[in-house]
Amino acid sequence: MTSLSAAKHTHRFLFSAALSCLLLPTESWSQSAAPSQTLDPIVVQPAAQPQRARRAATGNAARAARARPQRNVATTTAAPVAAPTGPAFAAPTLNLTGTAPTGSRLGLTRLQTPASIDVISAQTMSERGQQNIVDAVTQNAIGITASPSLGNGGLAFNARGFTGSSSVMTIYDGTQLYVGQGTATFPYDTWSAERIEVLRGPASVLYGSGAIGGAINVVSKLPTWIPFNQAEISLDTNMTKRIAVDSGGAINDNVAYRITATGNLSDGWVDNGNNSNVSVHAAIQVKQNENVTWTFLSDYADVQPQRYWGTPVVNRGILEATRFNNYNASDGIVHYKDNLNQIRTEWQVADGITVRNALYYMDVHRHWRNIESYAFNPATGLVNRSSNTEIYQAQQQVGDRVDATFRGHLFGMTNEFLAGFDVNHIKFGRDANFLSSASTGTSTVSLLNPVQGNYFSLTPTVVDYRSITNQYAFFAENKLSITEQLSLIAGVRQDETNVTRTDFFVPANSLDKSFSNTTWRVGAIYTPIKDLALYAQYSTAVDPVTSGLLALNAANANFTLATGRQIEVGVKQSLLGGRAEWTLAGYEIVKNNLLARDPNNLNVVLQVGQQSSRGVEASVGVLLDYGWRIDANTAFLEAKYDDFLQASGVNFAGNVPVNVPLNVSNIWATWAFAPNWSANAGIQIVGKTWADAANTLTRPAYNVVNAGVQWKPDVNTTVSLRVYNLFDEIYATGGGTNSWILGMPRTAQLAVNVKF
Repeated sequence: MTSLSAAKHTHRFLFSAALSCLLLPTESWSQSAAPSQTLDPIVVQPAAQPQRARRAATGNAARAARARPQRNVATTTAAPVAAPTGPAFAAPTLNLTGTAPTGSRLGLTRLQTPASIDVISAQTMSERGQQNIVDAVTQNAIGITASPSLGNGGLAFNARGFTGSSSVMTIYDGTQLYVGQGTATFPYDTWSAERIEVLRGPASVLYGSGAIGGAINVVSKLPTWIPFNQAEISLDTNMTKRIAVDSGGAINDNVAYRITATGNLSDGWVDNGNNSNVSVHAAIQVKQNENVTWTFLSDYADVQPQRYWGTPVVNRGILEATRFNNYNASDGIVHYKDNLNQIRTEWQVADGITVRNALYYMDVHRHWRNIESYAFNPATGLVNRSSNTEIYQAQQQVGDRVDATFRGHLFGMTNEFLAGFDVNHIKFGRDANFLSSASTGTSTVSLLNPVQGNYFSLTPTVVDYRSITNQYAFFAENKLSITEQLSLIAGVRQDETNVTRTDFFVPANSLDKSFSNTTWRVGAIYTPIKDLALYAQYSTAVDPVTSGLLALNAANANFTLATGRQIEVGVKQSLLGGRAEWTLAGYEIVKNNLLARDPNNLNVVLQVGQQSSRGVEASVGVLLDYGWRIDANTAFLEAKYDDFLQASGVNFAGNVPVNVPLNVSNIWATWAFAPNWSANAGIQIVGKTWADAANTLTRPAYNVVNAGVQWKPDVNTTVSLRVYNLFDEIYATGGGTNSWILGMPRTAQLAVNVKF
């Protein structure tokens, strides 16, 4: 493959943006507030306060008040000391009063934000044994499901009736990692995550195109100023060996670090399903002075997932006898390599004025070489295999994001205003073997006892195309507190994008296309009593009409981005001194400018299609006596195509979009039933989904139960026994009319976690 070179010489405006990182020290978007607690409840000795913090506390009061928030950003609970003598319980799922930067860059709490936001803490993920992003999001967030496959990188989510990485965005530390050809493979493991924040509904005003259904923000762990070390090992019945380490502490009064690393090696749960992955996250924080903080972060991941592309559908379902069969070639390849480096800084300019910046560079390489498609042939009783596919992809993305926050008064009312810009330069390229009309090859194997054989292709892998995408955006947010009970919140974003594609296979399909889009939102929050918020919001969004802007081709170059709008109303409340909370939201989303056929000429594609969804979402969490905690959420929606004419002349109007369940629920119960012992169990309830846009075949509804028990023989050690898919449900999470992607069977895991 002709790989893409790193972006060494970008445009002048990018150089200026990068230079601003050095001239205007700032910090992360998504780390503007202290991270949620990730460890068991402990007591931290006051003497551990950094020396510089003590000096600030005894100096000028205003300066100390300004310095305190930026110091706390990197402070995480550390090595355990004596157990607390008073009541000490943790309810990591009860966090309505905590900040959620994914919903606003103004540092608002979930109660103060007129939108639906879930926060999944590291403690919650650890307690429930959720070791990958998909499990953590779908088993905790309200109404979110996933359709992971090797073709979409394993990170394809469904939210509020909209599906895939072009409509539900995955971001990391507030940075959108743009997706080429529908594949996002990073982040993968939850070990390095401080928390995951899920914004449901349009997020384009914050993050640009590709988020009409929502945005999932993985927030990484920051350095800790108190010495902390942790290690965990585990083994499960799929012979998955896992080791993870986490270490942090202060190097001196002004420098602290954090390093996390994980490694997994597994036989997998299908035949020839061996897989492995390694990920490392490193962070260093430097306090230049009381007002300036620098954070340097580097992430690396090397993932070789289970090479399983699905199980053939037989008689509109899956035969139990084929559950563990692998129909891919025995020497198939799926390999993802990701590297992301960031410099994030924060400068407290003066009372009420903060400037923040994030400079980043991402380098991604992916390789697929597999037999990907399987269809059962009733006439022969065999499985026809096709799509012998090889793809190389490479992507480099460099960008910079800066904003300034001003807190003061407007016409005598408290006002918070933020403005900034976002700029990036992306090189993307693909080589493939399926570019001509010739078949790449077919084969047949037994349904019950497939002999996988080796990969082969009748067509060579050649250079396909290269694209360069330049984007810049200006954005602003404002919160005006009209009274102590009523606030108005608004935001606007202007995106300018240019895509240049050089097509090597068909040079005539090269293109140069520009897009200009404005998205905005406006909302109101009313708090008649403390910790009770009623809200309403109107927001707009844009989505690519294809699998992503980086892969824009000549066939779609003349179309604009799809546009959407949402109306949402809701109520949130934290009560009983934080021991309980509940939320309720209703919404309607309409997405326009889908590609559909001209009713007067079916050979012509027009941008006239429409899709809509409306629904209700609710959640409740309560900390009860006798060591019980209950968390539950549910979502009901009506999603449909309003206008979607096909080449055959059939209009799919009224049909439910693919991969969209109309009801989703999660229920978790945790019980500390004895000193140093606790147990939990959760059920994920997912309604049926359609496997095709014509709505001819449904994938059945399913209920998956996970359970576990934890024992703490001492304050530093936790032993966990977990069982995933306790009742061994056979269920499908994705796929079309010929084959489905099945979920993991019943799997038991034993893990030991030690802090030292």
